[in-house]
Parts: sequence; C-alpha cells; structure tokens
Amino acid sequence: MKHGRSLIVAATLAAASWSVAQGAESPKYSAKVPPSVETPDTFKTRVGTLKFKDGAPDAKTAELAYDQLDYSRGIEAFLQGIPATSIYAACRGLDEAGVKENKVFGVTEELMDARSLFLTPNTTTVYVFTCVNLNDGPIVVEIPPGVLGPVDDAYFRWVTDVGLTGPDQGRGGRYLFVPPEYKGELPPFGFFVAKPKTNRSIIFFRAFVRDGDIAAAVKGVKENARIYPLAAAQNPPETPFVDTSGKQFNTISANNFDFYKELDAVVQNEPADFVSPETVGLFAAIGIKKGQSFEPNARLKNILTEAVAVGNAAARSLLWAPRDKRVAVYPDRQWINPFVGGSYLFLDGAERMLDVEASFFYYATGITPAMTEARPGTGSAYAGAFRDAKGQYLDGSKTYKITLPAPVPAKAFWALTVYSNQTRSLLETDQKTAGLDSLAKDLETGSDGSVTVWFGPKPPKGHERNWIQTVPGKGWNVLLRLYGPLEPWFDKSWKPGDVERVD
Repeated sequence: MKHGRSLIVAATLAAASWSVAQGAESPKYSAKVPPSVETPDTFKTRVGTLKFKDGAPDAKTAELAYDQLDYSRGIEAFLQGIPATSIYAACRGLDEAGVKENKVFGVTEELMDARSLFLTPNTTTVYVFTCVNLNDGPIVVEIPPGVLGPVDDAYFRWVTDVGLTGPDQGRGGRYLFVPPEYKGELPPFGFFVAKPKTNRSIIFFRAFVRDGDIAAAVKGVKENARIYPLAAAQNPPETPFVDTSGKQFNTISANNFDFYKELDAVVQNEPADFVSPETVGLFAAIGIKKGQSFEPNARLKNILTEAVAVGNAAARSLLWAPRDKRVAVYPDRQWINPFVGGSYLFLDGAERMLDVEASFFYYATGITPAMTEARPGTGSAYAGAFRDAKGQYLDGSKTYKITLPAPVPAKAFWALTVYSNQTRSLLETDQKTAGLDSLAKDLETGSDGSVTVWFGPKPPKGHERNWIQTVPGKGWNVLLRLYGPLEPWFDKSWKPGDVERVD
C-alpha cells in the first residue's frame, strides 16, 4: 500500500509539472500573447532551417541569418552604389586616356566610336569632358559659347547645367566649383558659383556640329574652354586638350567583386556624409567606411561576389524586362523611357521609384532637369527599345526595321543609335557611327516622307543607305533621340514604329 501511495504522488507531481510546462498554470503577471509575435522552434526557409530555443537562435541559425543579411545588403549596395561607381569609372577611364582631372579637357575631335567604352554616347556631336576634384580647393572651368551639358557630382546628382540650359544661357562664361564646407573667401562677382555636395564631379558638354563642320566645333571649344584652380585665376595656365576619338579606354564600372572596390574608392574620396545616413550605413554594413580599409575576410568576399552577380542580374532585369509598366512610352509599343512622370529625380509624388532609378544609372550617364523638362522645340527626348514588336530580345543575326512616320517631330534632328547589351556602349561593328540620323545627306525616305531604318548583319538589298549594322551572336538595343522635340512627341500623337523582325 505504501508503495502504491508513492506511485500516486509521483504521478501527481509529474502531471503538475507537465501542466505548468504546457501553460495550464499561468504566472501571476501574464499577458495574452498572440501567436504572431512568437518565434516557432523551427522554420524552413530558402536559406535553410532556422532553429530556436524558446526564441533564442542556435549558432547555425545566427550564421545563416548573418550570411543572408550581408548578402541582401551586398545586393542593395550594388543597386544603390551604381551612380557612385559610374562617375568613378568615368573619371578613372578619362584619366587613363590622358584627361587629368582639374587640368585637361578631352574632346572627340572625330566624334565618338565603339573603340571608347561609354554608356550610351551619341555619334553626332562633339563631346567635351573633364572631371574636377575639389580636395585641394575651388576650381574654375571656362565654358565656350553655344554648348550644352550637365555637371553631376560623385553620386550622379545634378549640380548645374552649362551652356544653353545653364546660367550662362549659351553665351559661355566662368564657373566656379567650391568644395563642400569650404570656409575660404570667394570672388564677389565674375563667376557662376556651384557648390557640389561632393569633391569629385564630372563635366561633359556637347559642341554642336553645324553644316557638317566638325573642325569648327572643335576649334570653338579649344579657343574658349579652360580649367584651372581659383588660386591661379589671375594668371591661368594653358589648358591641354586630348583627342579621345578612336582611343581604346573604359569608363564603365565593374559587374563583379571589383565593383565594391570602386565604391570604396568613392567613399574614401568624399565627405563622410556625401549620401544619406541610411546609404552611408548600408555601405558601412558591408565594410565600406570612410577612413577604414576595405578588407573583407574570405567569408564576406564570397558572399559579396555572389551578391554583385545577383545585383547585376537585377539591374539588367529592370532594364530588359521592366516590371514597372510606367516606363512604357506607349501602351501598344515596346519603347520605354525611365523618366516616369517627367521627373529627373525619379519621383512619383512622394515615391522614389527605386527600380526605375537603378535601371537608368545602369544604362546611361548624365542627369539634368533638361532631360525631362524639355518644351516643344527645345532640349531632347529619348526612347529606348530592347525588344522587337513581338516582345523578343533583339538578335544581331536577324534583320529588323523601324519606321518613323512623317513628319518626325524634331526641330533640330533625330538619331537612332545601337548599343551593345553587354556594355551598354556603342555596338562594335565595321560602321563607325553605330547609328543613323536625319543629318545624313543621302537618307532614303518614303513617298510620304517617312523613314525606314534597317538593322542586320548585312544591308537589305536596295536599302543600303538606311542600314545600321548588327553582329551575329551579339544582343543589341536601340535609342531614339529627338533633338528639339515638337508637340506631337509630347501629346503622343506621333508614334515611332516598333522594331519589326523581317526575316
């Protein structure tokens, strides 16, 4: 009997313990905890099975979480860092070509061709470019009359325009670029003063070719463009010019781990607050921090190497397969334009359109309000095609055509330029211009004034004058530019034909 009572007591105690464990007896101060705030002991995810002991992660779960955190931040750092590395790569490439910042101008004396790697350049105007770096103080840049172009800072933010849309209004003039937080004295007059948020900025402007006289456009630049420190303004040195036409150099940033090295170089050159605190923190979270060496260990380097590959895939998907339908120029065409709602800041009300912004900076260079605030007869307009009329990617081995109905709404001229899917630079072919424009003297037009442009590895018989060459095995895309777009462009009563495959 005694033995039986012992068994009953033991069983009772066990039951009581089980009841407490199951929550049958609540603490005196207890809450009604909803299941949504609790963490389950295990949860299967794409990164592995997460395990917890009453909410505390085990060692493997913490490892998985940190790997995923670094990976996702690496992807976002790529997408957020593209504007910075794009400016860095452009200035680095120009430096390698002999265009030294603060000292030298580069000029395309024989226009641009595919031997120089630039994001989406045109081949119809003379380009002039240089970089300024304000680490040693203010820099003066003298701008020639009659040019057009922007100045963008080290994060590709617009600083000012020069020339026709700038404060000199096309008359030319002296621009003074002042470092962030500069405390020294500045001249009271005689300069258009610009105060970038960063030390480095890129300046590039177009000198327009009139009546086919490229040499005259170049001469006008060389006679009037200068760059020198403010300290030398009383006796400025001669400014050298480098002809970059035909030079082989690269101004496009990396799509592999080297991207993060480029981003680190930007962070080290700029003020600690050159971007928002959130973006500074994003870069710092993967080891890119002002005043600190970027030396990721093997684990982090492997993670970032994969992250940049996925970031690159994301940027390309946003461009070639956009999920934001607002980029469509027309509901029944494949043409797209990233300036949704006419905002060069990629704003739709209070919304920053992150996908659209990333795709633009991955594809192109140069940002200015003039790109989106054009009025009929002024500025320029853009539309890009990455797919044919049936939604297929453009194949360099096939033949296509685009028809531009008459009259094309461009006061000055229009141009179609073909770019490589890989580099987003001019497609490498045996044609120097990689495109066609309305300034061509022997352009073939239809009886109604329309123009059909042909694309393919060989010219279609009878259409040789309107042919743009492509390359088998190479993907391509095309950009339509209207210089001085007219009202039918703005009200969309004029539509370019889609890229139509004809073989």
